[in-house]
Amino acid sequence: MSRFSVIVAAVMMALAVPAAAETRIGVVDLRQALFSSDDAKSFSETLQKDFAGDEAKVRDAQEAARKLQERLEKDGAMMNESERNKLAGEFQEKVKEFNFLKQRLDATVAQRKQEFLEGARPEVDAAVKELMEENDLDLILPSEAVVYVKPEMNLTPQLLEKLNR
Repeated sequence: MSRFSVIVAAVMMALAVPAAAETRIGVVDLRQALFSSDDAKSFSETLQKDFAGDEAKVRDAQEAARKLQERLEKDGAMMNESERNKLAGEFQEKVKEFNFLKQRLDATVAQRKQEFLEGARPEVDAAVKELMEENDLDLILPSEAVVYVKPEMNLTPQLLEKLNR
């Protein structure tokens, strides 16, 4: 029985080698292509405009906290305990405000980026499918899954070109 299994395995391997040799594979860096696209650049500019005010508030809160901390470190030893405690409380409040504003901004920006990615997905999928057909490929792998690829099999520039149409 084991001899039969070995023969079957050898025959299957012999048949699989030619099939593997004929498989045409391309590689794309989806993230690079998508975030280098004209749509992504436009989205990024819009995002910066939309959140400029929120970013300014975060920077202002950070700067105010920094100034309070510097004052506390510089003058804290000369203050009486109640003044020092009051200043330390103000500092803690400013830090809390900064953290709240930053977390809210980060969450909102992340949500908008996710919406952009979800909206771009059908276009990316169609462009990848076109690449497969145009280059007569059997498989396209993401660059993250590949250790090395010949430059002519890296289809990222072609994908970017399709996304920018």
